[in-house]
Amino acid sequence: MPERDLALLEEAARAAGEIALRHFDGARAATEKPGGQGPVTAADLEIDRMLRAELTAARPGYGWLSEESEDGTARLGAERVFIVDPIDGTRAFIAGRSAWGSALAVAERGRVVAGVVHLPRLERTYAAGAGLGARLNGTAIVPSGRSDLAGAQVLATASQFEARHWPGGVPDVARHFRPALAYRLCLAAEGRFDATLTFRDAWEWDVAAGALIAQEAGAAVSDRSGGALHFNNPVPQVPGVIVAGPRLHAEILARRSAA
Repeated sequence: MPERDLALLEEAARAAGEIALRHFDGARAATEKPGGQGPVTAADLEIDRMLRAELTAARPGYGWLSEESEDGTARLGAERVFIVDPIDGTRAFIAGRSAWGSALAVAERGRVVAGVVHLPRLERTYAAGAGLGARLNGTAIVPSGRSDLAGAQVLATASQFEARHWPGGVPDVARHFRPALAYRLCLAAEGRFDATLTFRDAWEWDVAAGALIAQEAGAAVSDRSGGALHFNNPVPQVPGVIVAGPRLHAEILARRSAA
């Protein structure tokens, strides 16, 4: 089943990329969503409609969770659910930058079993299925083998390195940033950076696909306290996420929990 779902997601992600690129070459006008939930563009909405139509037609028994669709309780009773972000990194998309893409996943009883992150402007497609490994443009990827947090290359916002998050002392790392969380997870999965982390609650659609890709690449993946991530929650969020090679991940948790 992961193989079939993965193939379906890859095809859908490519179609989403074609729509996004067509809009990217246009005005990229945006409106603000209610409740301070950020901007949305015509591309987000068109991709969302296409993905929902195509994916649920192919898998009519699956639930649906998307950043750009009205949520409901029906998905909670489904054994499998699509978890979709039509464009992760919408602000970068609006600004004409390239680090944005579509993140598509299938979760089965709370565990992601297939995931794709497709960044059409960068010509990068990350994909993974449970037990199948993780690949970038068809080539297997592995995370960094670094174990020492000092000097590590870490993708995170500046607020993640405030003293309140680090009882063991704020680590001296080289901090970097990319606007799309799904992309940050994938960059850690392929070892271009040593780790990525956010201690804030994160929307499932930003995390699901990238978390599986990182896990299948061989990274350790957890919430901010070291617990396993669970998806298709009534409130579709996870309590932060930490991705790094196993030894560095353990070092991050040790620094986080030190008295």
